[in-house]
Amino acid sequence: MRALVFENGQARYTTSHPEPAVKDNEVLIAVTCAGICSTDLEILKGYMGYSGVLGHEFVGVVVKGPRDLKDKRVVGEINCVCGKCDMCLSGLNNHCRERTTLGIKGHEGVFAEYVSLPRRNVHVLSDAVSNDQAVFVEPLAAALQIVKQVSIEPRHKVIVIGDGRLGLLTVQALAAHGGKGNVVLLGKHQEKLLFCEKRGIQGTHLDDMIFRPEWDIVVDCSGSEAGFADACRLVRPRGKIVLKSTWVATAPVDLSPLVINEITVIGSRCGPFPEAINALAADRVVVNGLITSRFPLAEGIEALEQAKKANQIKVVLDINQG
Repeated sequence: MRALVFENGQARYTTSHPEPAVKDNEVLIAVTCAGICSTDLEILKGYMGYSGVLGHEFVGVVVKGPRDLKDKRVVGEINCVCGKCDMCLSGLNNHCRERTTLGIKGHEGVFAEYVSLPRRNVHVLSDAVSNDQAVFVEPLAAALQIVKQVSIEPRHKVIVIGDGRLGLLTVQALAAHGGKGNVVLLGKHQEKLLFCEKRGIQGTHLDDMIFRPEWDIVVDCSGSEAGFADACRLVRPRGKIVLKSTWVATAPVDLSPLVINEITVIGSRCGPFPEAINALAADRVVVNGLITSRFPLAEGIEALEQAKKANQIKVVLDINQG
């Protein structure tokens, strides 16, 4: 099959990658389109030591599996779990001891014609969610995980650092949770800040920001060491920093402000797919305009390069479109 593969430190397009095997309780999905995210770009730098088909944000159609799923349009959760270990049995299956992760660790991804996933990972889409919306289900679910981990009250001052793909979803998710008047997006790109301001969410340019330790909750979606440093400068004593983005540190990180100011740091990863699907179906989170470039799978290398550019939000690969 056609696929975009990362091997030996290089990404390459191939027309002869083996189709995925379908195990018991798995389904085979023909991938319609897939989104490139910051984690994919970090993998290109060596994150997780991954080798194989890239990609984990997708929408597709089930071509092999149970009768109730056949020919259904679906999205899929990225953690493939054992269901038997202490983490799974305690309700923390996203932290399964034996998990593989789609396109990230031990499980080939979705930048290919086909992908296999456990039946339990698959969510059927209604007609109310388009393919272009569905590409955002996985990162939106990750954004919605924040409100499950942190109690956000109307009195709280909340700031999201980073106006990229994840930041634009996260600030909308937090605003939809009931904090629109108190949630601010901090970024570098005027057009992206304007996207939020059109939705009633305040945007502040990094150059105009007055850095004072006065924010109750700071969510770092910057994908950079500088963003984390900014978070430490903005959070009030005994406030909370939520780390949403994945990045590989290339220099020492000063953690002393966390101790001095008694800051709580919360790692936040995958989240609830049903809630993300419902938010998109009801237009509580708007993604129209967030896709800034599209490429066929055969031009996947060019797509990865495009996704690195600051003027891009979401780059999408059209794989089995039609």
